[in-house]
This record gives sequence, C-alpha cells and structure tokens, in this order.
Amino acid sequence: MGLLDNLKARLAPAKGKVTDLAQQHGDKVHHGIDKAARVVDEKTKGKYSDRIHSGTHKAKGAMDRIAHKDGPPTGGGDTFVPPTPPPPAS
Repeated sequence: MGLLDNLKARLAPAKGKVTDLAQQHGDKVHHGIDKAARVVDEKTKGKYSDRIHSGTHKAKGAMDRIAHKDGPPTGGGDTFVPPTPPPPAS
C-alpha cells in the first residue's frame, strides 16, 4: 500500500464526520464567515471590500461542497454587505 493510499484510508472516517458537522452546523459557519468578513472590512476601512467579498463567497462555496449541498449557500446566500464609507471630512 502506497503512502497516499494509506493516508486516504486513515482520513476516510474523518471525512464522514466533517461532512456530518458541516450539514448540521452549516448555518452557524456561514454566519461566522459573514461576521469575520464584516470585522475585517471594518478594520481595513473598506480598502479590500471586493477581495473580502470574493473570499467570503468562496469560503461559503467550499463549506457547501463539504456538506454536499447543491444550490445557493445557506444562510441567505451573499449576505455580506460592506459598510458605508464615512462622510468626507471638511
């Protein structure tokens, strides 16, 4: 048995557990992803909003693939809304 075959055999039970957890708690994970995205966007003052939005979308897609879900992500889909920029200083 090769190294990769051995590794796959050992990780097979963990894959099932991760899939079950992703199915059970997917909405909580999506909420956490959105919350983290908002915090990071606030800390960077909106400078990287487009990249944060893209990363959020990709993370939710990966989570759905792990949970073997088809269709739009749970938790409302693309729920990340960048904060409005502050008014210009006079």
